Amino acid sequence: MLFNSFHFLVFFVIVTSVYFVINHKYRWALLLAASCYFYMVFKPIYILILGFTIVVDYYAGIAIENSDGKRRKLFLIASLIANIGVLAIFKYYNFLNDILGKFLHFEGIENPVPMLTILLPIGLSFHTFQAMSYTIEVYRGNQKAERKFGIYALYVMFYPQLVAGPIERPQNLLHQFYEKHEFDYGRVADGLKLMLWGFFKKVVIADRLAILVNQVYDHPSNYEGLPLIIATIFFSFQIFCDFSAYSDIAIGAAKVMGFNLMKNFNRPYSASSISEFWSRWHISLSTWFRDYLYIPLGGNRVSKNRWYFNLAMVFLISGLWHGARFTFIIWGAMHGIFMISELLLGRLLKQAPVWLVKLRNGFIAKKLKVVIVFFLVSFAWIFFRATSIHGAYYISTHLFTGIITQVMELLNGGLDSGSKFLYPGGIKVEFIIAILSILFLELIHFFQRKHDLIKYINTKPRWLRWGVYYIAIIAILVLGVFENSPQFIYFQF
Repeated sequence: MLFNSFHFLVFFVIVTSVYFVINHKYRWALLLAASCYFYMVFKPIYILILGFTIVVDYYAGIAIENSDGKRRKLFLIASLIANIGVLAIFKYYNFLNDILGKFLHFEGIENPVPMLTILLPIGLSFHTFQAMSYTIEVYRGNQKAERKFGIYALYVMFYPQLVAGPIERPQNLLHQFYEKHEFDYGRVADGLKLMLWGFFKKVVIADRLAILVNQVYDHPSNYEGLPLIIATIFFSFQIFCDFSAYSDIAIGAAKVMGFNLMKNFNRPYSASSISEFWSRWHISLSTWFRDYLYIPLGGNRVSKNRWYFNLAMVFLISGLWHGARFTFIIWGAMHGIFMISELLLGRLLKQAPVWLVKLRNGFIAKKLKVVIVFFLVSFAWIFFRATSIHGAYYISTHLFTGIITQVMELLNGGLDSGSKFLYPGGIKVEFIIAILSILFLELIHFFQRKHDLIKYINTKPRWLRWGVYYIAIIAILVLGVFENSPQFIYFQF
């Protein structure tokens, strides 16, 4: 079920209303049933995959807690194999088989292994990682094994964050299913405001940017220079608004019912370093990789070469987690290179003269670093968005082709002369709305540097607060994209 659909609006109102009406001891059953329905709207049969991993991990958690020594580790390994195995079959089988086929073809041998005609279950990587965090935390002794099967199933399937996160840890979420959440007007209102902001970012900003991004990225060889640059910058904001919108709606929907989910985004494009970017972008995933892969590999408590290897490995796997395509692997590798280069540059700057260090930490230098980080991240997004390596290569090598001529034509003829490259397909209105929406987003982000937007609005008079709500709702209805509205980008992961 898509958040940006009338179906979800009806679903949310009914489930939330019943949640507060029924007795607390039955609420977990309501949420579990609602979550099953929410997931089965996409493709009912795939609920069996979730059911399989839930059963395996539920019993694995109890077995791990009741065991010692090697048996304890064996139960953990069995759980991880089951989860990674499901992910490998549905997400990576055809990808790996295709690589095998090409290798065998090069050797003059026909690949005897058949391809599978299966669709990737929605959000498989998300709930798989959440399930894995449970058994790992039980193994580490940080979480007691959940004895109530229904509660554990709800931990994995909780509908707000089931298909695209945040990827919750059991320590944060499991105990909340036992707590009685009374109806609190202030909390409910705050959750609805966060959902409203999420809907605005999705249908007004992300989906409108998608119109121009798709126009260019679906046919990249038809463009060069400015159209490629603009589409790439637009995609940077599209993917942020799309994914952070899902997180806002998920966190807001959970908050309405009294559940607290972790913050998943924190103005990532204001980062002045790649490491800071990853502390602000998809926080639940980056911390997952940090705690369950990077630190077990040794983190930074090893030799420098091993440290760089650990970083490269984490980002390569992160790229592969996002999708079974070489473009995603290259995207992950690029961020690994960015991170390692940043560390090497930092070592060099430690030996720099004092005046250079002061200049580096000055106001202008800090703003320049933000611009550089945004450029690097946006350049890497090319490989994330492109549908093939060939397309990504074309875009990355033609970003500045003919740009001087295009800029001169634009300066001489104004916006009307830019129909060939500023707004591909002649969608001038879409281009103007896209620019204004990005400026509005950045204005909100500038405000959020020192203020919590929702808390700030709550301090204002009622007439002003409700005026803001009505304007936001009208903007969504008038400017939002609803016809053929695309699903959330991260649903494919």
